[in-house]
Amino acid sequence: MGKGIIFSVLASSVFGVLYFYSQLLHQFNGVQVFGWRMIALLPFLTLFMYLTKDLHRIWETLRRVQRQPMLLLGILATSALGGVQLWLFLWGPMNGRGMQVSLGYFLLPLVLVLVGAVFYKEKLSIWQRVAVACAVLGVGHQVWQAGAIAWETVLVAVGYSAYFFLRRLIQTDHLGGFWLDNLFALPVAFYFVSTWHQPWSIVFEQPSLILIITGLGILSAVGLGSYILASRYLPMVLFGLLSYLEPVLLALASFAIGEKISSEDLLTYIPIWCAVALLVVEGSIHLYKKHQYNVRIAQQKKSLSKK
Repeated sequence: MGKGIIFSVLASSVFGVLYFYSQLLHQFNGVQVFGWRMIALLPFLTLFMYLTKDLHRIWETLRRVQRQPMLLLGILATSALGGVQLWLFLWGPMNGRGMQVSLGYFLLPLVLVLVGAVFYKEKLSIWQRVAVACAVLGVGHQVWQAGAIAWETVLVAVGYSAYFFLRRLIQTDHLGGFWLDNLFALPVAFYFVSTWHQPWSIVFEQPSLILIITGLGILSAVGLGSYILASRYLPMVLFGLLSYLEPVLLALASFAIGEKISSEDLLTYIPIWCAVALLVVEGSIHLYKKHQYNVRIAQQKKSLSKK
């Protein structure tokens, strides 16, 4: 479990750094940043998987595709869904929309709760029902104020939920499946960097850009790879609790690069932050009770062994 906590905190911290890092990429437009990120990500993700001994996951998934060719359609779909999220993650702070993107990450766990209730027939606790009600209040205010909720927020909360749901459905929710998602996105990435705004050669004319793109690949590989490993090593409740660190850091990073929340927007953000706090409290209580139960079981076993 300790390894999982380290991976989760590392992932959230790296994602926060990436929000700052986006300020070094203004020479490119949004689609070019996505293209270079995908190109730089794959080699460092491969190295990351080698170090964590996860390369076999790629071959396992490819053998599944060989046995079940229709699985390829599912992987292409997750590749498209995941690619959109990787594009939006850096496009947001580069275009003054970082707060809207971070709000989507605050809403994401709540949407996943609803996905679990609808598709997996998981019952909502009292805490979760109140949290969902708070989130609905915040979203409702945004819709009332602007006529609609920000599309960036919806795309993160709904799009990422669909991505996680589909990966779980086709059983590619591991580093091997993620590697293939990025592999299939490479043709689009090469198209973007070679045909949009600036020519491919500009990177080689400015050595500093090579270093910046390399750093982008390293940070992306460490952050995304650690996130997926954390989901494997941690119990789902603890993983969910730790995942709230990411949107907090993204919001702080957005403030640091100059974005602000207007007084009118507070009635959107505060109810959603309250919803997150309720889920954190519920999860903490659950973990405490589970710890106490494990302690009692251990004491009972110890007393029985002495008899």
